Amino acid sequence: MNVSFQFDPFRRLIAFAACISLIPPSSSAFAQMAPANALLPSNHVATSPRPAYRSNQLQDDARILHALNRFTFGPRPGDLAAVKAMGLDRWFDQQLHPASLDDTTLQARLAQYPAMQLSSQDLLVSFPSNAIIRQAIDGKAPIPDRGALHAIYENQIARVTAKKQEQAQKKDQQAAPTSANPSALQMNSQTTMAATAETPAQPTIDPTIIPAILALPPQQRVARLAAMQQPEFDSVFKSLKGPQRIALIGGMSPEMKETVAALENPERLVVDELMDQRLTRDIYSSAQLQQVMTDFWLNHFNVFLHKNETTPYDLVGYERDIVRPRALGKFEDLLEATAHSPAMLEYLDNSSSIGPDSQVAEKAKIAAARQHNKKNASQGLNENYARELMELQTLGVNGGYTQADVTEVARILTGWTVDRPQRGGEFKFDPTRHEPGQKKVLHKKFKENSEREGQELLHFLATRPATAQFLSRKLAIRFVSDDPPQTLVNRMAKSYLKSGGDIAAVLKTMYRSPEFWSPAVYRAKVKTPLEYVVSAARASNADLANLQPLTNALRDMGMPLYGCVPPTGYKWDASDWVSTGALVNRMNFALSLAANRLPGITSTWASPPAITDTQAPPITPASEEARLESTLLSGEVSDSTRSAVLQQFQQQIQSQTGPVPIKISATPARNKPVKQGTTSLEKQDQLLAGLLLGSPEFQRR
Repeated sequence: MNVSFQFDPFRRLIAFAACISLIPPSSSAFAQMAPANALLPSNHVATSPRPAYRSNQLQDDARILHALNRFTFGPRPGDLAAVKAMGLDRWFDQQLHPASLDDTTLQARLAQYPAMQLSSQDLLVSFPSNAIIRQAIDGKAPIPDRGALHAIYENQIARVTAKKQEQAQKKDQQAAPTSANPSALQMNSQTTMAATAETPAQPTIDPTIIPAILALPPQQRVARLAAMQQPEFDSVFKSLKGPQRIALIGGMSPEMKETVAALENPERLVVDELMDQRLTRDIYSSAQLQQVMTDFWLNHFNVFLHKNETTPYDLVGYERDIVRPRALGKFEDLLEATAHSPAMLEYLDNSSSIGPDSQVAEKAKIAAARQHNKKNASQGLNENYARELMELQTLGVNGGYTQADVTEVARILTGWTVDRPQRGGEFKFDPTRHEPGQKKVLHKKFKENSEREGQELLHFLATRPATAQFLSRKLAIRFVSDDPPQTLVNRMAKSYLKSGGDIAAVLKTMYRSPEFWSPAVYRAKVKTPLEYVVSAARASNADLANLQPLTNALRDMGMPLYGCVPPTGYKWDASDWVSTGALVNRMNFALSLAANRLPGITSTWASPPAITDTQAPPITPASEEARLESTLLSGEVSDSTRSAVLQQFQQQIQSQTGPVPIKISATPARNKPVKQGTTSLEKQDQLLAGLLLGSPEFQRR
């Protein structure tokens, strides 16, 4: 069933969703809860029995669903019952201690990405970046002498060389003379024709070669592909159709699959696996709070994926070794770890910062004076990291610092650099770049003490009351509301300072606060695109053999993974994510996911068991909507949304089959498609599920 947005009811549904997303969820039973004395008679006197106590906080299933929607990427089918059986407090305590959770299923899926366990250095050797390839071309980096790794390098060398030649040719063409000089124009034309004639054409593929390769055992398939020259390899891969690409890697080990992908493009392999393992963790990890906090800190300590050619390689270790293990620990430990990471030092340019009076700068001044070149004498103090360290990572924009403080922080952090960054080197403190002398930040003096100066600075910033307030507010925005109560923020900040910046303690304080359980914040947060896509995959219990469609959906929705260019990171409040266009993208994704139109992703909207009782009520769109509503949203859908979903369902069916009333009778053979014109029960469920996944209630958490 093809679903498009050409029908007016769809636009009405989108407009309805947009309106609901911008206002508090007044349709909620909790928002409509009457005061305890609302039903008392007018002649009530004080001697009447006291009414039963009614808490003004979320209770029962709603309380569990609220926790699941805030501390995970969305509940899966069965999560509500599991937490209810365990007890909510015990579940939350387990989430605060992720090492205690069984993640066997996740680890089995992560085994598909062995490259993600390598260090940056080993990644760059096994799956070379184009920077490494250029070094190999210039003789500055070794080329493996045999095997598939040699073929990976040779293929990339050929591609990089060809691209360089193409760029040079385009530059020559852009500089071509005009018709004012016809003889020169003729010469340029002849030169272009000669260059074109020298460019090797793509080889013609023997039609029998692909079937012959596919017929080989997996190991021999890899060897055959590695033995091809780059033009032939690229031509073969471009000729492969979808099923043939799947068959090509059929039966291969994860390492073999990575080799085949690297023969095609090693840089892209690293980027794809970086994103795939991230989504795999978000969707399948039992340690959901750790994943949510990993996402929080990756956004807080943002590093843009495409800062340079080495950044994707650095991000593997940045997320795996620095952020995730410390996501629920002490903030100061996380702050110091990110400050020492090549990813952060390169992204915010601190690796190139040089003290104006350092040994390196003084030598440059002497050399420039000898050459009478004042330009070469300027050795830069880079303030990018210093500014973002205070504004975005610790104190906040209103943290009380001045521009002079930014400069002093930058001076303290000179010498914090990276050893051989293009080769995946680690942090290095270079004393020859470090600015000598005493510094002063926020009225505190820092004596000259090499690298120790920076460590003292990080401790100082991590323990400031302004930092406690800034981080607590940001956490409250992420978990509670777009405008959290100051009383809650103050309570969390107090816990931060008392515990020495223990993030788990701050979250526990928030969990125990009445503001977190207020009905006013229930389903009041609009999901970011990442939260929406991952929660839809979890709620639908989808089988994900291919994660690329999810990555594409995030890009279309404006939130590509690791794709925020400025260091601010993505915003958590609704203002950046609510618009008609954004909601249309979400609805398109929901319908495609539910209808199994995303390659490699399958959702099963199983109908109830086979019914043999001929007196059983018929299966109607309304009864199926109710069943799916219970599965996807635990039945928490407003009457207006339910009516809009069923109305849109009828409109879509009628557009395919004509104005025929939809009513599917129960039959003994429930596992077979029950058709109504060109529509089956399975297609009906897919459309209903897609509309529910696109509903305002599902887009909230």
